[in-house]
Amino acid sequence: MSAPQIGFLPDGRRLHLNHGPIDLIVEAFGATEEVEAAYRQAAARFPDILPTLVFELPKLRAPVAAPRWSPAGPVAARMVDACWPHRAVFVTPMATVAGAVADEMMAALTVGRTLERAYVNNGGDIALYLTPGAGLTAGLVTDYRLPAIDATCAIGFDIPVRGIATSGWKGRSHSLGIADSVTVLARDAAAADVAATLIANAVNADHRAIERVPANELDPDSDLGGRPVTVAVGDLDRDTVEGALEAGAAAAEAMVRSGLITAAVLVLRHAFRAAGAAPAGLVGVNAA
Repeated sequence: MSAPQIGFLPDGRRLHLNHGPIDLIVEAFGATEEVEAAYRQAAARFPDILPTLVFELPKLRAPVAAPRWSPAGPVAARMVDACWPHRAVFVTPMATVAGAVADEMMAALTVGRTLERAYVNNGGDIALYLTPGAGLTAGLVTDYRLPAIDATCAIGFDIPVRGIATSGWKGRSHSLGIADSVTVLARDAAAADVAATLIANAVNADHRAIERVPANELDPDSDLGGRPVTVAVGDLDRDTVEGALEAGAAAAEAMVRSGLITAAVLVLRHAFRAAGAAPAGLVGVNAA
């Protein structure tokens, strides 16, 4: 296993932490001495994250089901906790690994510190920290392959959202569905991550323009096994797009009603659906 890389980006304000598949950008705001102490705490916590996860990887790749098991590592525990409410459908704790890492690193960053606000961005799965009167604005990218900001969302202290995650077939993880992107706002990054994965899976259809291959042909160690994952989406007719989005929106609304997420934005082929009570700061979706 390679050694973790820890350093600042060229702007000198943002901490960059990289270890294997984990790639974090961390930024904290507040008094200089508090921010510096927070960064030292994050840097000290980071090297153990990946080795501890690898130790429990076989169980983390297995579907979540009763009886519930208790992981030894705190990140793995966050993963199982986030997935447990969704155990009625196929899901493994790996569906929320990026969000759970972001949450764990946020905990390390802020413990004992007096900060105004902070974020930990793990490849688009983001943990937030806010104090009264503080806020952060997140950008929404509806197409991973065309990385432009299509909408912004202002999150304030009074909004019960401390995690944002995005999933879709074009992303860094495999998807069973055809969503270009599904962005979820939830109480923490782990909850947002698993929800985005499952809603993106639900944005689906049978169509000759959709190409799928077994996940384990792309990655022999995939937690999805032989399940077919989407590798290409060609031209789709309007009815197919609408039907796929409606299926995903139904899954998202069910999670909103259950209190598992606050809101979601689903995008497919320049069409979108929104579910839940999106913050008033959600401005513009160019894909609409």
